[in-house]
Amino acid sequence: MDIKLKIWRQKNASTKGKFENYELREVSPEMSFLEMLDYLNKQLIEGGKEPVTFEHDCREGICGTCGLYINGRPHGPATHTTTCELHMREFKDGETIIVEPWRSKAFPIIKDLAVDRSAFDKIMHAGGFVSIDTGSAREANAIPINKKISDRAFDAAVCIGCGACVAACKNSSAMLFVAAKVSQYAMLPQGKVEAADRVQRMVAKMDELGFGFCSNSYACEFDCPKGISVEFIAQMNREFLSAKLCSHKNH
Repeated sequence: MDIKLKIWRQKNASTKGKFENYELREVSPEMSFLEMLDYLNKQLIEGGKEPVTFEHDCREGICGTCGLYINGRPHGPATHTTTCELHMREFKDGETIIVEPWRSKAFPIIKDLAVDRSAFDKIMHAGGFVSIDTGSAREANAIPINKKISDRAFDAAVCIGCGACVAACKNSSAMLFVAAKVSQYAMLPQGKVEAADRVQRMVAKMDELGFGFCSNSYACEFDCPKGISVEFIAQMNREFLSAKLCSHKNH
């Protein structure tokens, strides 16, 4: 198949970027999207041109590194799929594909399609640690946990921190990411010791870093490659309000 590409090129966060056009021939429908970009870069390098910078690591839909905005959607047209899992068979022969980086004040562009997502790391650091015993693994049934609760916690823990929720949101909100990280601990006994402090610190850091507010458009859930539910945002709001009320009473 032959395709046309409109790819955002930008030297760094302080310079002005622009779309550049490329054409690729004999693209295999079985190529992943990142393999297609590798193919493009090979041709650019062989032609003495600068390759397109993009992020990747595991290429198995696990690490959350490969976020690209493809034809107006984070990670492209396929549902519950990361960019590295997206294959060229999702596109038509002769189609023009528009590729952009995540667009958010909190995710400044490093170069071309690569953005700085260290803001997510700062939010996680603000959350602190979980007070549990270290050393050898404990007996699995030492802390009984209802299966429905443990399953629900796992549903939140599958967040890979790719930032698709931020890219999808018209306000560049990080609420779904923060809610998933808060909820995965708040529902388990091991995470309840610091739960009140954790949610307050993480929400404060999120606001400090310049992420937008949530307006319940559900775009984050729709484009999340792991299908994380916006119900976790409601749970985080309950955790946050409860922590604030308890803090006020203690003072």
